[in-house]
Amino acid sequence: MKKVIATLIAGLFASAAFAQQAPAPAAPATPAAPASKEVKAEVKQEVKQEVKQEAQKPAAEKK
Repeated sequence: MKKVIATLIAGLFASAAFAQQAPAPAAPATPAAPASKEVKAEVKQEVKQEVKQEAQKPAAEKK
């Protein structure tokens, strides 16, 4: 009976150690390609135009 109890306790320790292991990553993560300067410049221009359009709207339209 002592051997059965010892085996069960050893099994619990083994299963706990197995459960704590971190899984290996499947594939290395690749960083996203940075946007080109041309794309960034276009986005900035679009945002500036939208801000100007919002500022030019009369106060009645904003409500």
